Amino acid sequence: MKPSDKLIVILGPTASGKTQLAIKLAKKFNGEIISADSRQVYKGMDIGSGKVTKKEMQGIPHYLLDVANPKNKFTVSQYQKLVQVAIKKIRKKDKIPFLVGGSGFYIQSIVDEIIIPEVKPDWKLRKELRKKSAKELFLMLKNLDPERTKTIDENNPRRLIRALEIVIKTGAEVPALNKLKKPAFNVLEIGIAKSKDEIKKLINKRLLKRLNQPNGGKMVLEVKNLKTSGLSFKRLEEFGLEYRFVAQYLQNKITYQEMVDKLKKEIENFAKRQMTWFKRDKRVHWIKNYKEAEELVKSFLRS
Repeated sequence: MKPSDKLIVILGPTASGKTQLAIKLAKKFNGEIISADSRQVYKGMDIGSGKVTKKEMQGIPHYLLDVANPKNKFTVSQYQKLVQVAIKKIRKKDKIPFLVGGSGFYIQSIVDEIIIPEVKPDWKLRKELRKKSAKELFLMLKNLDPERTKTIDENNPRRLIRALEIVIKTGAEVPALNKLKKPAFNVLEIGIAKSKDEIKKLINKRLLKRLNQPNGGKMVLEVKNLKTSGLSFKRLEEFGLEYRFVAQYLQNKITYQEMVDKLKKEIENFAKRQMTWFKRDKRVHWIKNYKEAEELVKSFLRS
């Protein structure tokens, strides 16, 4: 394959430092960055999703940020199409595309070019499924597609309903791994290796920083602004993690301290699910520092 057919993936659990590593590598190796985060695609969801700021970008172009209205559902199929456009733009400039993020399904959909079943919304089915609790939905999915339940957020009804909708309508597991295309490019996958204790400390430090102002700081203000812009509390809760628990706090369903405690626990559980997904992929090179990553990229680009 030609150098222009190469793609570098930087992945890892939440708060592990993917963005900083990717920017440093992109500056060193003439690259541009494509986000692989299922919430950073939405406009107005900056603090809670950990979206990189203009200053933090250090002049490196970033793609797939702020491309969707949070009032509307953004699908993996839409993501795939936009990423392909971004990769073409980057290659046209003779630069290296870096796919960076923690959404395992988004990354796999690009790396393995998974054919996502084109399933239109079945509103009647969704209405019936919405009557069930997240626990009931999770058990249903486990019965129909046990592999998917190993990585999906079991407390996120929106994702559980969509996964059920696809498997019920098509009879195929999500994703349909038996329909993989031959990859169109050569991929280097780099994963950031952190111990469980390190990740817990990083999650706690980041969360406290986001909340470190009266009344919950910028993160609570962001959720208030999203609500004012027209998003319902129900829709905000569908986004999970920060948006779910801040929305519950703003509705007086939980106290401020309960919000903080639940967030810490759920983000830690989320990081575990991410690692469960990433560890399945034996192509990932796990690194502990920048130097290791730099050597991997050098060798990859020479090959």
